[in-house]
Amino acid sequence: MSLPPPPPGPLPLRRRRRRPTVLGLCTEGLYRVSGNKTDQDNIQKQFDQDHNISLVSMEVTVNAVAGALKAFFADLPDPLIPYSLHPELLEAAKIPDKTERLHALKEIVKKFHPVNYDVFRYIITHLNRVSQQNKINLMTADNLSICFWPTLMRPDFENREFLSTTKIHQSVVETFIQQCQFFFYNGEIVETGNTVAPPPPSNPGQLVEPMVPLQLPPPLQPQLIQPQLQTDPLGII
Repeated sequence: MSLPPPPPGPLPLRRRRRRPTVLGLCTEGLYRVSGNKTDQDNIQKQFDQDHNISLVSMEVTVNAVAGALKAFFADLPDPLIPYSLHPELLEAAKIPDKTERLHALKEIVKKFHPVNYDVFRYIITHLNRVSQQNKINLMTADNLSICFWPTLMRPDFENREFLSTTKIHQSVVETFIQQCQFFFYNGEIVETGNTVAPPPPSNPGQLVEPMVPLQLPPPLQPQLIQPQLQTDPLGII
């Protein structure tokens, strides 16, 4: 029996899987330092075959798991941040007034397909938490945005005109990481610079809603995300 056609617009990837807990927010160079390529490939292969794999029993490093997660976003047929919204995001990023700029970006992110929005909110919240440990892991919002914007936006690197906007692309992702509370949890605008943004509250009754843990999806056969995501604490701690 053939599967029904997917609804228009949603991000193609799969979300039916057990959520592995990944330790290591304080790992130095998290998402910047490459893990063992063989371990990373093995994680992807094993997870594609069996979503109940135990990363602990596999004895792989945090960096190998982080690399597998980045590879998933890089392997999607379309980027998590839709191409159709790139021009709007880049124009909004050029607005001189900070408050006006952030409100403009907030309105644009609301145009994401609901599934893209949910996944984007989870990954940005996770990256915000990683950045809170920057004195230990040395991964500031700036460093994390350098690591993630190419996979989240996936622009045409062969286009010469694009080369002049790479810093703007990065600044968009950096801003989302820094202002995660404002964009997704009705929080206040954070004063950046030397000020460290407050971590997302752990109390569900405060600003942050319960979140599903980030997962290592099977990049070999991406399908549709299931629209309903469970609400248990973020798995990468």
